Amino acid sequence: MAMAAPPVTLGVDLGTTSVKAALVEAAPGDPSGFVVLASCVRATRAEAAAQSSAAAPQAREQDVNRIIQALNECLAALPQQELRKVCSIGVSGQMHGVMFWKTGQGCEWTEGGAAPGFEPRAVSQLVTWQDGRCSPGFLASLPQPESHLSVATGFGCATIFWLLKNSPEFLKSYDAAGTIHDYVVAMLCGLPRPLMSDQNAASWGYFNTQSQTWNVEILRASGFPVHLLPDIAQPTSVAGRTSHVWFEIPKGTQVGVALGDFQASVYSCMAQRTDAGLEVEESTVYSRMIQAAAQQTDTCLTITPTVLGERHLPDQLASVTRISSSDLSLGHVTRALCRGIVQNLHSMLPFQQLQEWGVERVVSSGSALSRNEVLKQEVQRAYPFPVYFGQDVDAAVGAALVMFQGNLKQKEP
Repeated sequence: MAMAAPPVTLGVDLGTTSVKAALVEAAPGDPSGFVVLASCVRATRAEAAAQSSAAAPQAREQDVNRIIQALNECLAALPQQELRKVCSIGVSGQMHGVMFWKTGQGCEWTEGGAAPGFEPRAVSQLVTWQDGRCSPGFLASLPQPESHLSVATGFGCATIFWLLKNSPEFLKSYDAAGTIHDYVVAMLCGLPRPLMSDQNAASWGYFNTQSQTWNVEILRASGFPVHLLPDIAQPTSVAGRTSHVWFEIPKGTQVGVALGDFQASVYSCMAQRTDAGLEVEESTVYSRMIQAAAQQTDTCLTITPTVLGERHLPDQLASVTRISSSDLSLGHVTRALCRGIVQNLHSMLPFQQLQEWGVERVVSSGSALSRNEVLKQEVQRAYPFPVYFGQDVDAAVGAALVMFQGNLKQKEP
């Protein structure tokens, strides 16, 4: 009797600068219990001018059509015979951001061709987590949330408040909202209303993680369009099933509720309760700079790289100190920049605190760390634990594993 084919899960991550996809297959003989059959990364190049002139120049928006085009390119590049075996799909993406669409008109499916898929239709651009249109004064004017998180610029609810004040007609054009990955899940499943995990809801602001509810009364009292708030679902739950054949993936395939990219990245490589997760995403440091810094093992130059501030310290901007003529080479500057990035992380989560919590290993992920040897060195310098470095498609693999593990649990007696 022929053995049943191992289940294959597709993981997709919709990042700030790229889309990643990975096919994961059960492998009982492997220590991890799975293997990555194939993966793909495509740059989105989706930056776009703001749809509201009042938001410029602090606005950071992306063209949803280009993001979905990159997603389609990833699916087309994966082995089509493996896509036919996919039994579940996990999706993750950049948190905090918000986009809008018209229910029932958010996309158009193309069927019967070589690669059945969907294209965006009645959608807005994506306002990303990097958006800076909400000034400190504007944020101070907003109602106090009932949440463990304060509201910052780039958070979905803050952006909607800004649009309500500055572009109210814009909001009247749409009746659904979510992150870019919530949108993809809604389109794949044909959902009448978007679903959002508590991870992404918390990243929008005005969400109480203890009661698992939006601050509806607080928002409604301020005139917030609460009908745009997605329904909430657990991160490991199934959002629905594919309503069409998607490339070679069969119609009726399970799709999970969209996850945050940080959580998915950490999930992909956390093996023990005593592991600590560290993610550094989207490197903009080029290979020549990294090579120069690798040869420059130390520097007195100090760079604080917080050009946009931090959400908890928005006025703490970037600085360069201890400048001398001997420390101005490309190697010195790049080494100091990488050190500054890691020291900024360390200031928020020190080594000593991890020790007190019983952490025994640091598990790192994100494209910056996977591609940058100097950042790896600085992480090891700041955190004298054993350090495990993940791969460039960690979030996509993590999104797949959440669905993969969920399916295994369903099969257990």
